[in-house]
Amino acid sequence: MEIPFTKMHGLGNNYVYIDLFQFDIEENILTDLAQQLANVNTGIGSDGMILIHPSEKADLGMRIFNKDGSEGKSCGNGLRCTAKYAYEHGIVINEKFTIETKANIVEAEVTAAGNQAELITINMGPPQLRRVDIPMMGSDVPNVKAEIFIVNGEKLEVTALSMGNPHAVFFVGAIDSAPLYELGPIIEKDSRFPEGVNVEFVEVISSNELHFRVWERGSGVTQACGTGACAAVVASTLNRYCRRNEVITVHLAGGDLTIKWDEAGDVWMTGDAQVIAEGVFQYKRK
Repeated sequence: MEIPFTKMHGLGNNYVYIDLFQFDIEENILTDLAQQLANVNTGIGSDGMILIHPSEKADLGMRIFNKDGSEGKSCGNGLRCTAKYAYEHGIVINEKFTIETKANIVEAEVTAAGNQAELITINMGPPQLRRVDIPMMGSDVPNVKAEIFIVNGEKLEVTALSMGNPHAVFFVGAIDSAPLYELGPIIEKDSRFPEGVNVEFVEVISSNELHFRVWERGSGVTQACGTGACAAVVASTLNRYCRRNEVITVHLAGGDLTIKWDEAGDVWMTGDAQVIAEGVFQYKRK
C-alpha cells in the first residue's frame, strides 16, 4: 500500500504526518503502521506518527501514535506542526483556528509570511493538577507538588500534572547531570502512574528561564516535548520558581519554546515548526 506522508519536526521532535483529508487508512493497521514508519532502519525513522483528519467538533483533528505504536492524547510539538501543515495546505484559511485532540480542543494561531506559517501559538488549555486527573496513584490532593518520590533507591521530589498527557517533573541543580537515561525509563513505567508518564528534568536558571530534558512516554529521549515544556513551567510556578502570566523561555535539546501560564488558567506555547521531507511510504501488511 502506498501512503503519502510529510515528515516534520518541532525543535527536533519529529513525526511522520499523514493527511486523512486526502487519504483513508484502516483503523486496524494504525499501530503497525506507526511502528513501521518510526523504525530508523527499515522505515522512515521518527518519534512516531500523527494523523491530520476531519473533525466534527473543530476545524481539524489530530491523532498521535508513539514509536512503539501506542496512541497518545496530545503533543505540543505535534500541534504546532499540524497547525503549520493545515494552514499551508489550505485545510484552514484563517490564521486562528481549532484543533481537536484526544485530550481536548485547542486554539491555534499562526504568524504568517505569505502562505508560510513562521511561528505558531497554541493555547494548550489549563493544566490538570489533581492526582486523580493525572492520573497518579494515592490519596487525591489538589496538586502533587514537591512530593517525596523514591525510585531505584534514590529519594527525589516530584511535581506531577497533566497537560492532556501525564508528566512527572523533577528539579535538578545542573541539567547536564540529570539522570535522564538512568531513571527516565524506570519512572515512565512506575506503577504509581497507571497510564505511564512523561519524565522531565528541569534546571531553573532564573524566574523567566529554564533548562529542560525529557524522556517521553512510548518514545524515550526526544529533542523536545511541547506539553512537557508547558508542564515544566506549571511545575516551576507551583514551586515558586516562576510567576503566573509571565513569558518563560524553556531551553530544550532541540531549541527554545516560550510558555506562559496566564491568570485565567490557560497555558500558551509559542514556537516554530519545520518540514523535513515529503514522499510515499510503501506499507507492507503483516
